[in-house]
Amino acid sequence: MEQNKEIAIFAGGCFWGVEYYMQKQPGVITVESGYIGGDKENPSYEQVCQKNTGHAEAVRITFDNTKTDYETLAKMFFEIHDPTQTDGQGPDIGEQYRSEVFYTTPQQKEIAEKLIGQLREKGYDVATAVTPATTFWTAEDYHQNYYVQKGTEPYCHGYTKRF
Repeated sequence: MEQNKEIAIFAGGCFWGVEYYMQKQPGVITVESGYIGGDKENPSYEQVCQKNTGHAEAVRITFDNTKTDYETLAKMFFEIHDPTQTDGQGPDIGEQYRSEVFYTTPQQKEIAEKLIGQLREKGYDVATAVTPATTFWTAEDYHQNYYVQKGTEPYCHGYTKRF
């Protein structure tokens, strides 16, 4: 099984909503909420919210690549948040809520750029950055499985068919 595991990292606003939708995808093994893309070691939620660490709220998805593929998950990512909004999603505004794909392989970069190109051809002014993955810092326990634990659904994420 270990050789069939792959990692995808997406930032699309509040990590709770992205986590919620990604957990429902076939082939997904785990989804962890956390922080990536900044310059502070092991940042806390409070530090990231102060908007001076450079980190984005993101999810790290471990998936079985015999049951799903990166492109399927990336398409879902672009359909569960607004990739045209800069530095925020809905009511959540700030650099930590930016839209960004953190790729872990050259193939992931190619796929993300291809999908962004397809969205632009359809008229979307995509703001999503495509960046090499750096250290992913797992968020505090109370951020993990947030909507499952709370028994509610996301308020700032929803599904919009784009592909």
